Amino acid sequence: MVEIWAHRGAKAEAPENTLAAFALAIDAGADGIEFDVQLSSDGHPVVIHDETLERTTDGEGWVKDHTLAELLALDASGGVEEFAGEPIPRLEQVLALIAPTPLRANIELKNSEVDYPGLEEAVIAAVEAAGMSKRVVYSSFSAESVQRLAQLEPDAEVALIYSRPPVRPLRTAQALGASGLHPDRRLFPGAGWVGRAHRRGLAVRVWVVNSADRMTKLIRAGVDGFFTDDPRLAVSVRDAATASKVTR
Repeated sequence: MVEIWAHRGAKAEAPENTLAAFALAIDAGADGIEFDVQLSSDGHPVVIHDETLERTTDGEGWVKDHTLAELLALDASGGVEEFAGEPIPRLEQVLALIAPTPLRANIELKNSEVDYPGLEEAVIAAVEAAGMSKRVVYSSFSAESVQRLAQLEPDAEVALIYSRPPVRPLRTAQALGASGLHPDRRLFPGAGWVGRAHRRGLAVRVWVVNSADRMTKLIRAGVDGFFTDDPRLAVSVRDAATASKVTR
């Protein structure tokens, strides 16, 4: 069955990358939750997408320049009054929320723009401490980080994300030791390409997909999963596609 991954949580219903958004994704019936991790200036993994604070919090400046205490004091509601006071989560908090559920986690390491020495090790340590090693997909836009993750955790699922296609993406992924590819929806080549990826042992998960029509096309193309801001809609689309297939 095609997996539905809640992109930064149920982003259509709550501020992205917050515990509220993740709880709503669980409630919506998603199969997994995707979120982004960076390091505070004192080396703690925190869950936030942008390298700077202005868009999603009431803070200013670079994430990397703030201590954990400073980051946790910020409001990450993105100005949505209903969720005022939602903090930036620690990685450990998100894993603790997901661990009792059947969901998986896709942890995107945000190290393609900012170099975070030790980010891979910090994330892996937190995952192991939470007992989530078998339920995590690690991903990054950084080829170097993907390769490092694959070397550090040879049995883990590691995926290369891209919005600009690398030369021969299937071969590139294999050369890095990756087990999956996460292409931008605009670069998705179709069912034939999915078949070629699967023959090489590579999973295909597409981002970010929010229209019912595109979700249906991806399901029919046989992708392993897709990332969406609206997991509630995606679950209903998948259920309809499954029912349609059964009644044929």
